[in-house]
Amino acid sequence: MSRTGTAERTTGERHGLRRSLGPRDLVVYGLLFIAPMAPVGVFGTLDAKSHGAVALVYVVATVAMAFTAFSYAQMVRVVPQAGSVFAYARAALGEGAGFVAGWMAMLDYLLIPAVAYLFSGIAMNSLVPEVSRWVWTALAVAVTTALNLWGVRAAARAGFLVLAMEVVVLLVFVVSALVVLGRDGAERGWWSPLSGDGTQGAFALSAVLGAVSVAVLSYLGFDAIAGFAEEVTGGSAKVARALLFCLALAGVLFIAQTYLVALLEPTTSARLAADPGLQGSAFYDAVDASVGTWLHDLVAVSKAIGAAFAALAGQAAAGRLLFAMGRDRRLPRALARTDAGLPRVALLCAAVITLVAAVWAALRGDGMDRLVSVVDIGALTAFTLLHASVVGWFAVRRAGGPVSWWRHVLVPVLGAAITVAVIVEASGVALTVGAVWLAIGCAVLVAQRGRRVA
Repeated sequence: MSRTGTAERTTGERHGLRRSLGPRDLVVYGLLFIAPMAPVGVFGTLDAKSHGAVALVYVVATVAMAFTAFSYAQMVRVVPQAGSVFAYARAALGEGAGFVAGWMAMLDYLLIPAVAYLFSGIAMNSLVPEVSRWVWTALAVAVTTALNLWGVRAAARAGFLVLAMEVVVLLVFVVSALVVLGRDGAERGWWSPLSGDGTQGAFALSAVLGAVSVAVLSYLGFDAIAGFAEEVTGGSAKVARALLFCLALAGVLFIAQTYLVALLEPTTSARLAADPGLQGSAFYDAVDASVGTWLHDLVAVSKAIGAAFAALAGQAAAGRLLFAMGRDRRLPRALARTDAGLPRVALLCAAVITLVAAVWAALRGDGMDRLVSVVDIGALTAFTLLHASVVGWFAVRRAGGPVSWWRHVLVPVLGAAITVAVIVEASGVALTVGAVWLAIGCAVLVAQRGRRVA
């Protein structure tokens, strides 16, 4: 190793992150970022796109994301560093690929919290309309940033309480839905959430796959667990297990709630497809019509608080990514500063960026659509490089011992094929923004190499 590399590693160890997280804390962060009731906001869109087979969409999406979770579990064991996919691609594919992976993941990690903050502001504004949604949005940023700056353990404890609340609300919904279904029966056929409601013709696999490209947004965030690899006690194997457990649990929750609400939904998928204005509130409308307004309001409050704390987990993950890239001098070195084992400079930088993006979007009528249209491109590009990293590390470099062709080649290749297919299905605006962001990153990379050569 070069003298410079040795010095950088020594600095990273001396001023590294404090190990204070247990396996439960990792799962809390992952589920907070995903949010147990993430399908609430996109249920109507998915129901319309899939011709009513919305539960099947989440079955397919869970299997598809399992490939990515498995690749994360492979790499976090051999490269247990903050920065997640940035560190993996850098170790397996080289400096350039590592920078591109981190740069594209940055787009995802900085914008997903902004979307969550905005969602929280919109939900609170609907409950207290006298206060503008941008004020609620900024307040959510301030509260969660304070918790993140307080410390990773304090944030994890607060997050656990919020997560427990979301799980309780979800259980209330499940029990209420079962009571209504047992008493009044289903509005649609009992198998329709898996086979379609038949109002848009026969079952169409292409329609389901098209909806999967939207459903994967519900899962973005479970990978944030890998970013805490330098702060977990007990070794990186616990991080790998937490990743897989978090994805599996989220999949079960998503499938169960979309199956039940699809049975309660009085509006057909054809009607939702014909009137997009009904899609955003479809979940709430179904709950309101079948159970009552009280559950509607309970779910709305839970989503408002849960979205803010999903952003807390996302902001924490973004801070770790900025810290890792600053430590490796791919971003300003100041981002690598730590205070009592906490990357406060990187966290503040992430908070400022997400605050600006979230408040800007809150002041625009189309702000949510503009943010949502681009958040998945960064993550999916980074996931593709993650899969390539598994092949590069284990099969090409053979740095991980004997090669398992199904674990180190077949699974990551299939995973990469899935992420590329989802990218292709993205909107034109999202692809354009992603291409521009990638071009800027490549220009930064070339400039950095020029300075190093000089």
